[in-house]
Amino acid sequence: MEERQRPNRPRRPARAVAVAAALACLASCGDAGPAGDAAGGSGSSRYAASSPPTPSPSTTASPSAAEDLPAADAAVPKDATRLAAALRKTTTALHAAIDRWSKKGEPPQDVQLLALYQQRIYRHAARNPEVASQAFARLPAALAAQAKDNTTAIRGLLALAHPVKPSATFKVAPPRPAAELLGYFKKAERRFGVEWEVLAAVMFAETKFGRVKSASHTGAQGPMQFMPGTWRAYGMGGDVHDHLDAVMGAANYLRASGAPGNYRRALYAYNHSQAYVDAILRHARQIKRDPRNYYAYYNWQVFVLTTAGERRLTGPGKDG
Repeated sequence: MEERQRPNRPRRPARAVAVAAALACLASCGDAGPAGDAAGGSGSSRYAASSPPTPSPSTTASPSAAEDLPAADAAVPKDATRLAAALRKTTTALHAAIDRWSKKGEPPQDVQLLALYQQRIYRHAARNPEVASQAFARLPAALAAQAKDNTTAIRGLLALAHPVKPSATFKVAPPRPAAELLGYFKKAERRFGVEWEVLAAVMFAETKFGRVKSASHTGAQGPMQFMPGTWRAYGMGGDVHDHLDAVMGAANYLRASGAPGNYRRALYAYNHSQAYVDAILRHARQIKRDPRNYYAYYNWQVFVLTTAGERRLTGPGKDG
């Protein structure tokens, strides 16, 4: 976010979607090139691909569900009918898995694998709009609305992404627990009046809930990606890398920029891109419609967009 003077307005940089878009974070998005999603589905009603990774005892899915979990590299169907069926089945199973999850500690294996497969379906849909449109027409209304929001957000942020060299390295790490972050978002909402769903969507887009530890190419830092000067003005003396401090600073900045009265203006000040603003509001809307979507997004992973294709950096089977 390049800093600039703005008379009588808070200062925050216009920037390409920092690490998030460079990593195709939310731009956690479409599959292109040699990534696994580009492979077509086999047409089977069951998930295709290699066997899931062996889970640790603390993240084991229920025995009845484990045999039907998608592998981390399960193929995504190419045709509209099978794509719609895969999305419907995956989302139904994911919501059930989220309901079973205590929300404490590391997510169980079924939540992680189902969320990753859902993400990869949406990434593929974002890259293939004609097939996606045909697939979404076959879905129930509520799921179709969710699918359109997710795919539109992903596609918009992908348009802002700049591929990096395949040799580029990024620092990633596991996120703070979902319940802990939710507490931070709600605390900030109580203090500043900025809806927690919007704050969650910002952290989701910026760093996949803190998974990305690298600074952006413009120098933005922390889980909410602040430029140093903006942080000094709105960080209230906190640590830009501390999750609670970062959330509070973001809420402070958004409130000073027009939220909650005008979220579009506030988010545009946060990042000078209408595609970014639209993506945040679409994801926030889905969290409001069903809080389980917060936990689904929490389990979406970091993908890096390179000049040689895309690769996943975090999640099942990855060290990060």
